[in-house]
Amino acid sequence: MRTLRARLTTGLVLLVGAVCLAVGLTTVPALHGYLFDRLDQQLVATQGRFATSLEQRENPPDPDDAVDTRGQAEHTLGARLQEGSAPRAAVVRDDSVAAVTLTSGDRAALAAVPVDGQGHSLTLSALGDYRVVAVAGDERDVLITGLPLHGVHETVAHLKVVEGVVFGVALLVAGAAGAFWVRLALRPLDRVAATATEVTRLPLASGDVAMPAPVPDPDPRTEVGRVGVALNRLLSHVGRALTRRQASEERLRRFAADASHELRTPVATVRGHAELALRHPEPLPAEVRRSLERIAAEARRMTGLVDDLLLLARLDAAQPLAREPVDLSRLALDAVDDARATGPDHRWLLDLPERPVVVTGDPHGLQQVVTNLLANARAHTPPGTEVVLRLATGPEETELTVTDNGPGIPAESRSEVFQRFVRGAHTRAGTGGGSGLGLAIVAAVAAAHGGAAELTSRPGRTTFRVLLPAEPPPPAAEGGAVTPA
Repeated sequence: MRTLRARLTTGLVLLVGAVCLAVGLTTVPALHGYLFDRLDQQLVATQGRFATSLEQRENPPDPDDAVDTRGQAEHTLGARLQEGSAPRAAVVRDDSVAAVTLTSGDRAALAAVPVDGQGHSLTLSALGDYRVVAVAGDERDVLITGLPLHGVHETVAHLKVVEGVVFGVALLVAGAAGAFWVRLALRPLDRVAATATEVTRLPLASGDVAMPAPVPDPDPRTEVGRVGVALNRLLSHVGRALTRRQASEERLRRFAADASHELRTPVATVRGHAELALRHPEPLPAEVRRSLERIAAEARRMTGLVDDLLLLARLDAAQPLAREPVDLSRLALDAVDDARATGPDHRWLLDLPERPVVVTGDPHGLQQVVTNLLANARAHTPPGTEVVLRLATGPEETELTVTDNGPGIPAESRSEVFQRFVRGAHTRAGTGGGSGLGLAIVAAVAAAHGGAAELTSRPGRTTFRVLLPAEPPPPAAEGGAVTPA
């Protein structure tokens, strides 16, 4: 019972059930009391004539002739109690009188009836439940007249059955009608919920989304209508904000792409002139040579930064990448060899499956993924850290992981490691270095290939995992196991 519709319908049925129960608890005692009053009126109206006949005939030889039964109802009871003699009792049956044998319990029950002319209930072993009235006789005796209660009991029982059937039908009708009415009344809320659910399924983080249609015709006079109006206003504000953000991001992407294109030529020119000056046959002063070497190095670094920015701009613009078979095993081997050359103070390991791992994608982009992950491990872990590059294939995806046993990434920094220009204070080895675009390129290239980049980290173990759609394995070939540095 989790939905509002079910709770409202159940509440309505329970309310109707409570009303039916209250009616039953009221009508049954009321009818019971009413029938008792009618019996008491009948007993008082007879004025004890039947019991008086017993008083006037002390020892009648034949009760049928001695006792007057005219005007007496069927099963009317008459009893006479007198000190010093046994109680006498008779009952009317088929316009005749039959003597009643009284047990000691019956005699005690008759003796306990108050002589007040009011109705009282008692049970006789031979006759059952009776309503009786006791009056004082002329001979210092007590005359008791009674009528059976089985008619009252049958009537009350019949009323209970009728009420049970009627109340059961009423509950069924109330449940069906209540469910229909609640469903009809909650249609506006269903529309609000459907619109809100549709919004939750939108990739709002991407910015370039089409907002769903607003809630149709909300009535501001109702509570649900006011919620619908508020939701429509919220959707309007969010839509405008997303449109403005998307426009701003588009301008920023165009600026980055244009600036990168414009920078490529002057950076290449500076680098070329610096390298040309370094190749001059005449000896150069040491200070000049040092400056030219720094100019060439920074020009090379700026060229890499410009290339990274251009790649990200292409990926942001959703430009199609190359689609051709790429041997990830070969890329991994080459990348680890380069890492050993540039980071000899680290321990580099390679774990490859026996068969070459081949995927369809952009060779240059996937090479940057592997190179950037290894460069990130080299730059942000202390000397002596063990770094393992591992490839694994599954039925639906290929997994590339780079794991190190460095100090780990702080929890507050893990959510932003794949964002752009995240570096410096967040590096694990305490050094700056890098442009802050390496992991952003990893995530963007993985997403462009229909995969994803993930991170898990704790002190002593950090794993970057790249998932790519799997390709069928090529024919069997020689592979390698874990290869230490």
